[in-house]
Amino acid sequence: MGWDAEFAPYATRGLVAGRVVRVDRGQCDVLTGDGTVRADTSFVTPHDPLRVICTGDWAAVEPAGDPRYVRAYLPRRTAFVRSTSSKRSEGQILAANVDHAVVAVSLAAELDLGRVERFLTLAWESGALPLVVLTKTDLVTDPGVLGHLVEDVTAAAPGVQVLAVSAATGDGIEVLSAVLSGGTSVLLGVSGAGKSTLANALLGEEAMEVRAVRDMDGKGRHTTTTRNLFAMPGGGVLIDTPGLRGVGLWDAESGVGQVFTEIEELSGNCRFHDCAHETEPGCAVLRAVEDGVLPVRRLESYRKLLRENRRIVAKTDARLRGEIRRDWKRKGAEGRAAMEAKRGRLR
Repeated sequence: MGWDAEFAPYATRGLVAGRVVRVDRGQCDVLTGDGTVRADTSFVTPHDPLRVICTGDWAAVEPAGDPRYVRAYLPRRTAFVRSTSSKRSEGQILAANVDHAVVAVSLAAELDLGRVERFLTLAWESGALPLVVLTKTDLVTDPGVLGHLVEDVTAAAPGVQVLAVSAATGDGIEVLSAVLSGGTSVLLGVSGAGKSTLANALLGEEAMEVRAVRDMDGKGRHTTTTRNLFAMPGGGVLIDTPGLRGVGLWDAESGVGQVFTEIEELSGNCRFHDCAHETEPGCAVLRAVEDGVLPVRRLESYRKLLRENRRIVAKTDARLRGEIRRDWKRKGAEGRAAMEAKRGRLR
C-alpha cells in the first residue's frame, strides 16, 4: 500500500486497514482485505469539519464487533476542500488521497469558462493533478465548433489536459480510462455535467443512477447524493461526487496562481512588486491586456477569485481583516479625492 510504516502502530493494536468507499450519517463502508465492512465513525468525528472522515481516507478499523468502529485514519496525501454555503466560515472536505481531479463540463449547456477556472483552482489547491473532461460531445454536430470549444477551455486551463468524450458513443472513453488507470480519481462538476453517465462508462456497468437533463436550461438534478468509491476495470479507482451548486474557494491562493500562470508570470515585470493590476503605472499585466495578449475576461476572473479567496481567509485571519479594512479606507479616500478634484475643475 505504500504506507505500511504509518499503519504499523495500529496493526500492533490489532486493527485492520481499509479504504473508505462511502460515508453516510455517522457510518461508513470500508473496503478491507476481507471485503467491505460497515463501521461507526463516532471516534473520528471531531468538531473541525476538515478532519471528519471522508471517502478516499485510509482507515484503521476494528477487526470485529457490533458495531465495528473506525478508530483512526491515516494522514492524507491530498484533500479536495471547498467552502460551505453557510455563513460560518467552514470548509467541507469532499475527497481524500486523490491523484486526479476530473472536472466534468457538459457541452449540452453554454460554456462557462469562469466556472471551469474556479473548479481548477480548487483542484490544483488539493494537491491532485487536474484534468478537464468535456462531456456530451455527441450533441455538438459541427467538428469545427467542437474544436473551438476545446481550444477555449484549453486556453483557460494552462498546463491541464483537456479531453472531449461522449459516454453515449464511447468516443474518448478509452483514452480517459487509460489516463485514470493509475491511482485515485475524483469526478467533479455541477448537476447535469454528465458525471454519473461518465462514471458508468468508465466502470463498464450501471453503477450510478442517471436522470435526464431538463431541456429548457440544460440543468440536471442531483443524481448522486453521496460520495462513492469504485474500482475501475482497467485499473485505478474512481470517486463520484454529487453535483455542486456552489464551488466556494477555501484558502486557495496557490491554486489561483496555478490556473492563471500567465498573469503570475507577467506580474514579475510590473514596476511595483505589490501591483494590484488595476490602475498602477508600469503594470505589465494591464499592458498585456492593452496589447491584446491577455484577454480581459481572464484578468477579471483572476481578480474575482483572488478577492473571494481573500475574504474567505480573512474570516479566520484577524491580520488580513485589518489589511482589507485599510485597503477599503484607502480606496474610499482616493475616490473622494478624485470626486473633489473633478468638482473643482467644473467650477
